[in-house]
Amino acid sequence: MTTAKTILAIVFILISIVITIIVLMQEGKSAGLGAISGAAETYWGKNKGRSMEGTLNKISTVLVVLFMVLALVLNIPSL
Repeated sequence: MTTAKTILAIVFILISIVITIIVLMQEGKSAGLGAISGAAETYWGKNKGRSMEGTLNKISTVLVVLFMVLALVLNIPSL
């Protein structure tokens, strides 16, 4: 069982590094001056889920859920 815990710990560390990189790649959530002029209603504002920002958001959500599951699994004493 020690081998399984070591492999899970390595995957846990790799996921944490990837989460850090993806979060740093994302844009800030502040509206800025674009909200004043109505720029949020442009093509990119409406199709945010299909853009690079939307993809990074989905990937980061999946990785964070995986991170939390691995954190719980690694804290099981019998493993």
